[in-house]
Amino acid sequence: MDEAALHELLSGRRRDVGARLLRGVLSVASHGYSAAMTLRNMAYDRGWLGVQRAAVPVISLGNITTGGTGKTPMAAWLANWLLAQGRRPGLLSRGYRSLTHQGEASTEGCGNDEKLVLDRLCPGVPHLQQRNRVDSARRLVDESGCDVLILDDGFQHRRLHRELDIMLIDALQPWGFGHVLPRGLLREAKSGLRRASLVLMTRADQCTATEKQRLHAELQEVRGTAECVEIAFTPRRLVGLDGSIAPLETVFAQRALAFCGIGNPGGFRQTVTSLGVSNEFRGFPDHHHYHAADFRELAAAARAADAEIALTTLKDLVKIPCDAWTGPPLYAVEVGVDFLAGHDLLTNRLRQIITAG
Repeated sequence: MDEAALHELLSGRRRDVGARLLRGVLSVASHGYSAAMTLRNMAYDRGWLGVQRAAVPVISLGNITTGGTGKTPMAAWLANWLLAQGRRPGLLSRGYRSLTHQGEASTEGCGNDEKLVLDRLCPGVPHLQQRNRVDSARRLVDESGCDVLILDDGFQHRRLHRELDIMLIDALQPWGFGHVLPRGLLREAKSGLRRASLVLMTRADQCTATEKQRLHAELQEVRGTAECVEIAFTPRRLVGLDGSIAPLETVFAQRALAFCGIGNPGGFRQTVTSLGVSNEFRGFPDHHHYHAADFRELAAAARAADAEIALTTLKDLVKIPCDAWTGPPLYAVEVGVDFLAGHDLLTNRLRQIITAG
């Protein structure tokens, strides 16, 4: 089942008998998963499971749902902000679905798509990907001289102590259809939000005022405060398959084939529409590894739509070799972080951490 079909099922939009039965089965399974996560969190809260401290401050970025909330551009912003403060940041993550296979669309040992993007957006910042993030933290300090660490996708990774726990929620899909995995997309119950030091609402520009007000009310109910930072991911420029840079105006009023394999394809589709292009859209599963058959399918779709260009995300572009692409000129839409509210709230908390560290 592809991601779009899964969302149709989990959201309840599919109402046939088979879908209802399957949701019932998934609901039973989700109770077991939720209980396991509750017990695990209790074990950490009560000290039954040990927490290791790094030698330097750790700032965690995470989310309460599976799928894309925009951690990668936020991690890049954070790393570059720390560099501007004269610090030596390091990134550590698990490296989910690393590109370890030689061949059409990957290079052995190069890490996953998120690492490749972060290498571009914050060059020179050391980044280790391995399951044991306590060991990664030690290596980044001892071998790379890092004096502050960014733990990517770290909210549920409680073994490593963090001085600041930043939770990202996507304004377009904040609660994963209201259920814990596998019935929904929540990694744990919403009550887990109480552990967060600070909440960042991403894509806050793409929801209505009413939806945003409802989100603030839910945060108030769960956390006892509606305080949060609101950010938007704004297109900055276009990056060609060969690494060339072009202004956004390059694609205005053109016909485009847009595609992506990210956790929130709807967000990217809205971004493409904001550029003033008419587009045919194709979605792939999150962290999709592209193969020759995918490129043939996309080239055929571009021809059928009379597309003059193709648009994708930077996370997808870094996985596509120049000699494998046979469609129209391909660009990634590079985005940056813009603060709609709470910029001083975030930077003041960050300064407290790095000053104390």
